[in-house]
Amino acid sequence: MDDLVEPLPPTGSLSLLESAQVVVPCIDIAETLAFFTDRLGFRVRMISPADDPAMVVIDGLGVQLRLQRVRPDTMFTPPTLHILCSAPSTVAAGATQMVAPNGSTIILLPSDPPLDIPPIQQSFVVSRAGGTPSFNLGRAGMGYRDLIPGRQGGRFIASHIRIEDGGPVPDYVHFHKVRFQMIFCHRGWVKLVYEDQGEPFILHAGDCVLQPPEIRHRVLECSPGLEVIEVGCPAVHDTYADPATSLPTGRLDPLRDFGGQRFVRHVAAEAAWHAARIDGFEYRDLGISDATDGLAGVRVMRPVHNGSAPTTESAPGAHSGEFLFLLVRQGTASLHADGEQRVDLAEGDAVVIPAGAVHRWTEASSNLELLEVSLPALITHEPRPVGHNADVATQ
Repeated sequence: MDDLVEPLPPTGSLSLLESAQVVVPCIDIAETLAFFTDRLGFRVRMISPADDPAMVVIDGLGVQLRLQRVRPDTMFTPPTLHILCSAPSTVAAGATQMVAPNGSTIILLPSDPPLDIPPIQQSFVVSRAGGTPSFNLGRAGMGYRDLIPGRQGGRFIASHIRIEDGGPVPDYVHFHKVRFQMIFCHRGWVKLVYEDQGEPFILHAGDCVLQPPEIRHRVLECSPGLEVIEVGCPAVHDTYADPATSLPTGRLDPLRDFGGQRFVRHVAAEAAWHAARIDGFEYRDLGISDATDGLAGVRVMRPVHNGSAPTTESAPGAHSGEFLFLLVRQGTASLHADGEQRVDLAEGDAVVIPAGAVHRWTEASSNLELLEVSLPALITHEPRPVGHNADVATQ
């Protein structure tokens, strides 16, 4: 069977390719042609033979079709065409689907569909990094490991992304249709460039960026063994290539609004530490709460040392938000939460704690660091008793 498979053309010959056509079989070619030209605005490019057309090439809406006449007793499967339009229901008198005379299905889709954010389904999740974790091959050759398999009903995704080989990354200028998305560099370094944010820069371990909705960006190169943590909402979202945009743009506009958010680049080496809402811990804020107007908050927490032994246990707390994700960046600790047995966590492990679940940390190692992502952002004031909505309150 292998000898029946045509080899791929040599790379150098690709410049000889000029156009492509989708074959549309039809018994009555005149009737089908009238449908595409009169109803959908396609134009005739070639017809043969003129006295009794058996083949007509038409184009429109970015596609070229080859209407091919077939015998009435020929078995064929009519193709399905998706047509994007600004108002699908007005094109076909309220319908979102049409059927051509040859049986082809025309499905009308919105060209700019609204963002679909599924209802939240909160649950307690523990994701382990030990052993040999499985990574799926994703976009631009990157390996993806899902840190929230249930994805909280499809509302949130947290991915551990890895690039084993260093050097240039085969990425392209693109953007995401999202409600929220951030990238935290866990290990190694990565070179990135963003729309209207100046020249490319290096994101080192501990650094973070907020990627506002639809900001154009590109991954340029990275160190061997790069690992980043990406958290976003919704879990399933569209990524669009944008070959028309060249980065960098030559502009620097740090206050530019992208869907109600601003770009953030947090540099860990320049960050200040503050007393955390959890007694005995301190945190560095990554600036995402301000840039999203409280939609989300991201911080790194660690035990306070103060020249003596660090705190190893936190007071109990709870939150009333829609999402609280924590990843052990380094060190170890034990988590105790409502209805769950003690969970011992090590570097790379992640948890999601649902709203209302009273939880506390114990046996925190002196080098513990926790990456915390919350929606909405959490208030940073001193903790209050749990019965009064406590040490994890939402803005």
